[in-house]
Amino acid sequence: SDLQKQEERGELLQPLIFVLLVLCSVLLYFKVSLMDPGFVKSEEETEVYHFMNGRKCEEQSMVIPQVPSNIKLRRCGYCMVKQPMRARHCQLCQHCVRRYDHHCPWIENCVGEKNHPLFIAYLSVQLVVLLWGGHAAWSGLYFEQSWDRLRHNIFLLVSFLLIVIFTTVVFLLLISHLYLISCNTTTWEFMSHHRISYLQHSELENPFDQGVIRNLWRFFC
Repeated sequence: SDLQKQEERGELLQPLIFVLLVLCSVLLYFKVSLMDPGFVKSEEETEVYHFMNGRKCEEQSMVIPQVPSNIKLRRCGYCMVKQPMRARHCQLCQHCVRRYDHHCPWIENCVGEKNHPLFIAYLSVQLVVLLWGGHAAWSGLYFEQSWDRLRHNIFLLVSFLLIVIFTTVVFLLLISHLYLISCNTTTWEFMSHHRISYLQHSELENPFDQGVIRNLWRFFC
């Protein structure tokens, strides 16, 4: 492939960048998998947290609209904590998660308030790695060769086909998440809009939407 030829010629910059991107992807994977996605803490812990982070809570209150008077914040029937708005209990994690997006089986963790930006970073790096890997695999395939010669590269051909499948999945997942972020909504809210009380009784279709630019700024910055 092109990377092999560059390595043989002593041109190690691109192969080194590729290896660093793969390493970065792996580190992001473990970071997103192992970190707290935003588990709702007990009321005692939350009170201390609010006291120690008063300024942060004031900023968050500016972002999250007030709960309509006809909506009562309920206590979770599973972990018995008072659920803040946009939180949901995950049966697999056995916790309520703030700004719950979805439970990702690939990382075996929820995607929520704390790890959602890193999840987007992971998908972006992974997409770059897959595209680069697909190009490297394609550069090593020569279809004008005989079938007997091509059979010796069957591993490369299978790798390329797998890369194409994974690239399509990651690309669609990244695009869908960026769209939802630009609207300031989550996968759970988008899929279950008709079942969520604070969305059902809201005068606006999406009470959290503050415009694309501000939504992206609030999420990433």
